[in-house]
Amino acid sequence: MENLSTSKNLNFRIARRLEEVGQLLEAGGGNPFRVQAYRRGAETLKSISRPVDEILRQEGEAGLRRLPGIGEGLARSIATLLITGRLPILDRLRGESDSGSLLASIPGIGKCLAARLHRDFGIDTLEQLETAAHDGRLRNIPGIGEKRSAGIIDSLSARLGRFRRLRVIRPTAEPSIAELLDVDREYREKATAGALPTIAPHRFNLSRKAWLPILHSKRGHRHFIALFSNTAHAHQMGKTRDWVVIYYDDKDGERQCTVITSERGPLMGSRIVRGRESECLEYYQQAENHGAAANKPGNAQDNPASFPTAVGG
Repeated sequence: MENLSTSKNLNFRIARRLEEVGQLLEAGGGNPFRVQAYRRGAETLKSISRPVDEILRQEGEAGLRRLPGIGEGLARSIATLLITGRLPILDRLRGESDSGSLLASIPGIGKCLAARLHRDFGIDTLEQLETAAHDGRLRNIPGIGEKRSAGIIDSLSARLGRFRRLRVIRPTAEPSIAELLDVDREYREKATAGALPTIAPHRFNLSRKAWLPILHSKRGHRHFIALFSNTAHAHQMGKTRDWVVIYYDDKDGERQCTVITSERGPLMGSRIVRGRESECLEYYQQAENHGAAANKPGNAQDNPASFPTAVGG
């Protein structure tokens, strides 16, 4: 990707990316208010004479939020683009997201280890990788050990520290398993019925065919985007119609998870959130117990269909 920070037309270059996000959101049936927000943000950047990287450097994200039409989420997106040269929402709307490449960009983690971290531990982001490094999961992987794990932690601290200096870090509350599985259910049902718009992913799609269904949905204060996984690993495993990547954002930023059909253990055949298997097991057990209680003679709650069951993908 071009070096944004050296461009004389920095504001216009970033504005064009915001405009593209607006166009892709609109084409994919996204929320009209979000579409308009990105377009307004682009117009603001094109209208100001002061470079946005200067504003960010001197005033942080608070300075960006003071610009007309730039809210908290848009300010965060602009800061991310300035710091990393990438805009995650644009990558996924283009169908380009690849957590393996992101993880492999950290010294000490190659492509094979990145794929394993994603597959076995449900790690998709650098923040999740940092958590796994600190809680000891990385040290338990053969070939990593204390020294390599410490090096990974140092690399992550340096890289993620640039973001943390620019914003106040708040404790985050992850969506519940029930909420994520409901988004997964909605996506797969509508994709199967052909009721969703499709996008033409850039990766693994030489013909530029629009085949990838995309869902925009909202539950409470969270916005969700769901797509079938278009990673190299998903293609290799034949899971491009099973693995569902769910992106969600709220006041604490953008995060993601992957929902798959479990192929082993007590939840084999069930839809689970990768990396949160123990929560999924508890969720299904509670649902099963609730359903069993509802079926007892004389129990007024006789509609077990209202509770989730373990289902395959």
